[in-house]
Amino acid sequence: MFINQLSVFIENREGRLEQVLDILKEEKINIISLSLADSSDFGLLRMIVSDSEKGKNALKAKGFSAMLTPVLAVKLSHQVGQLQVLLSEICSAGINIEYTYALATGNDDASIVIKAADMDKAVEVLEKTGVELISAKEL
Repeated sequence: MFINQLSVFIENREGRLEQVLDILKEEKINIISLSLADSSDFGLLRMIVSDSEKGKNALKAKGFSAMLTPVLAVKLSHQVGQLQVLLSEICSAGINIEYTYALATGNDDASIVIKAADMDKAVEVLEKTGVELISAKEL
C-alpha cells in the first residue's frame, strides 16, 4: 500500500536540478511525478520514480543527499470537492497531513500523493472511505 518517494535535497542554485535529472536519465529512471519546494538556500525535490532504490543510490554516489520516504498514492474521481472530502476524513481522525501533490498515472482519474503524520492510521481511514490506494506495482 505504501510507495517509496525519492526525496533529494539540492542547493538552490543554477544547474543543480538539471544535475539530478541528468543522473536519473543516465540510470534510465522514469519520473512519474514530482514536487519541488524551495527556500532561498535549498530545495526539496520529492519524486515518485520507476526505481526509487536505484535512483537513491545513483544520486548518493554523485554526492546528493537522497532518501526514501513511504507515502500513499490515492485515486480520486474527477468531481468537485473530492479532494476536500478525502482530506476531511483524514483530518477528522486527528491525523496531520504533512504534504500532498498531484500524481500522474496516465488514466482518467485524478491521483494524489499523501504524506501523513501517522501513515498506518491514514491507511485505515482511507480504506474505510472506500477510496482506491495505488500500489507501487500499478505505477
